[in-house]
Amino acid sequence: MLREIRPAIVVLVALTLITGLAYPLALTGIAEVLFPRQAQGSLIERDGKVVGSALIGQQFDSDKYFHGRPSATTAPDPNDSTKTVPAPYNAANSGGSNLGPSNKALIDRVQGDVDKLKQENPSMPVPQDLVTTSASGLDPHISPEAALFQVPRIAKVRNLPEDRVRQLVVDNTEGRLFGLLGEPRVNVLQLNLALDHLAAG
Repeated sequence: MLREIRPAIVVLVALTLITGLAYPLALTGIAEVLFPRQAQGSLIERDGKVVGSALIGQQFDSDKYFHGRPSATTAPDPNDSTKTVPAPYNAANSGGSNLGPSNKALIDRVQGDVDKLKQENPSMPVPQDLVTTSASGLDPHISPEAALFQVPRIAKVRNLPEDRVRQLVVDNTEGRLFGLLGEPRVNVLQLNLALDHLAAG
């Protein structure tokens, strides 16, 4: 019996070492050499301090900043572990709300957001990505239209000319990957950092 079990144990240990240790370490080493910034999480620094990642959104509530997409991520309720509470951009719990288009809670939330945004900028249609969550709940990007929609509010709060803020959006718009894949987009954190730099200058 030991003769039959021993090869199975040897294969299990060998595959564990190969797939659980050697392979991940080799890929990590290759990534560190070829893509060092991405391998470290695409971290964004300001004055030598890490302020976020280019890959994970974060919440900006202040009217003086551009706002990202809504996030449906949650975390355990500290007062009742059987419930969850909203935790925007919680990378430990990536996912959408799973609410269907006929769900009343989703309809009410989206309609409330649309009404609020229409008050902010009644002259432009509300961009879809300012009222809908992404599938991951972590999307750090918004469309250029969503960023431009927010220009009048930010220019007013920061006492800046709208043209300068609009140009900032244009300057921070990323094009399609290889000119083909994806859609033009704006990283909200990087745009807000550039906005702070513009306001300070």
